[in-house]
Amino acid sequence: MKKEEKKNSKLKIIPLGGLEQIGMNITAFEYEDSIIVVDCGLAFPEDDMYGVDLVIPDVTYLKDNIDKVKGFFITHGHEDHIGAIPYVLREVNVPIYATKLTNAIIEHKLEEHDMLKKVKRKVVKYGQHINLGCFRVEFIRTNHSIQDAAALAIYSPAGIIVHTGDFKVDYTPVFGDAIDLQRFGEIGKKGVLALLCDSTNAERPGFTNSEKSVGKTLDNIFAEHKNTRIIIATFASNVDRVQQIINSADRYGRKVAIEGRSMVNIISIASELGYLSLPDNILIDVDQLKNYPDEKTVIITTGSQGESMAALSRMASGVHKKVTIKPNDTIVFSSHPIPGNEKSVTGVINDLMRKGADVIFEDVHVSGHACKEDIKLIYSLVNPKYSIPVHGEYKHLIAQAKIAEELGYDKDHIKILSSGDVLEINENGAEVTNHVQVGNIMVDGLGVGDVGNIVLRDRQRLAEDGIIVVVMTLENGSGQVLAGPDIVSRGFVYVRNSESLMDEAKTVLDNTMEYCMDHNITDWGKIKNEVKDALGDFVWKETKRRPMIMPIIMEV
Repeated sequence: MKKEEKKNSKLKIIPLGGLEQIGMNITAFEYEDSIIVVDCGLAFPEDDMYGVDLVIPDVTYLKDNIDKVKGFFITHGHEDHIGAIPYVLREVNVPIYATKLTNAIIEHKLEEHDMLKKVKRKVVKYGQHINLGCFRVEFIRTNHSIQDAAALAIYSPAGIIVHTGDFKVDYTPVFGDAIDLQRFGEIGKKGVLALLCDSTNAERPGFTNSEKSVGKTLDNIFAEHKNTRIIIATFASNVDRVQQIINSADRYGRKVAIEGRSMVNIISIASELGYLSLPDNILIDVDQLKNYPDEKTVIITTGSQGESMAALSRMASGVHKKVTIKPNDTIVFSSHPIPGNEKSVTGVINDLMRKGADVIFEDVHVSGHACKEDIKLIYSLVNPKYSIPVHGEYKHLIAQAKIAEELGYDKDHIKILSSGDVLEINENGAEVTNHVQVGNIMVDGLGVGDVGNIVLRDRQRLAEDGIIVVVMTLENGSGQVLAGPDIVSRGFVYVRNSESLMDEAKTVLDNTMEYCMDHNITDWGKIKNEVKDALGDFVWKETKRRPMIMPIIMEV
């Protein structure tokens, strides 16, 4: 009887982030008394998150079930899969399992947060199986825009789940081997319960081009621009892209300078571990650029997404300490704008062109994510019973659901989840039975979670309409006004040009205080409310703005 019961238990799949958005990927898999977690990423703040540095997932569910949590399995070393580790593992401290390069990048992160000694890490090889609780997890080689990416086969008593991580199919990768399609097929033959597949490029037809194809384009750019300095902006983590730039530079006798903190970090980690091969003496320090003629140098930099603090943006706006853009510089954007960054990227391109630079942004990038045909290939190899699209905004998930429909899956066997949904699944069926607490925890400076919706709303109001501070001094006991009320404003109107408005506002306040005195209102809370209401109404009537109003009362 006991065995029979065991078989009917269901596996719970609980995405705690990463659905309906690009970023913040984290998913829990729970079977009876075991939970394992795949990935632990951050998201970058939206435009309306004033001053917030980054966003991490709410892991209340993991904290509440800490006794069950056995470990984190990380698919690859991108921020949207590892960025929240230093924050989440302070509260959910369990071992981390990852491939070699991924682990090295995580270690660098933990070191920055002074947590290296506190967190257990284990380097896993492709094909290796890890047993934790009721689960066995196998790492499968895939290709992506960072090396050492892995898919996971998760063996549970309820069936096998395959999680692709972020992946593409690249038969001619720059470094290492092609995706292990054979292993996907072998696992597919065993019978797979569900496939959680990357949806980022599910809208794009065809196959994703090989990373090698970018090498040819880069080579042509070097050949055509022999007399100018070349500056190439790309993602710091794309070590293969950096390798190809270095290969071309070497071929055309140029020295290479690396600019941007994240770029310098990753390149030193990758070359230490042997993922990047550097010809002798090809790298020079940015300070040494002046010792070489322009046509003998290449600068590889961060900032291809128009981030205001990244190196390229600082060069474009002329505030970079060491690199000044010159007319005739050739600047290459080796990336696509991530959705939402188009405006800032265009801004940087315009600034560079104004300085006389030649900017190239066509065809110097291939994606790290599978397009439609590659997704179909994985489905046909794995042949899962259920399709669970992951990694992407809602429209991307829907695009993958359509691919599954084309392959013959009906609506009952395609499960589009929201973050927080608890999907209970086994051979007999799959349904969402519950919802757990999820959400965004905002990190601002050293504060984690102390900026919430209320603080953001205040920041929004301050940003939109400014603030008026009303200061007054009342006599202890009698409550008579001894000084003020005086008005100080910031971000509301330019006071020198609005004297009459300020004078009228002062009159409104004087009248309000007289009203309070006449009606024996001495409670500070009530006085503050009267001041807020009267001044708020007046300001709205005169300016149609709603600044934040802050009365301050002192007592003597």
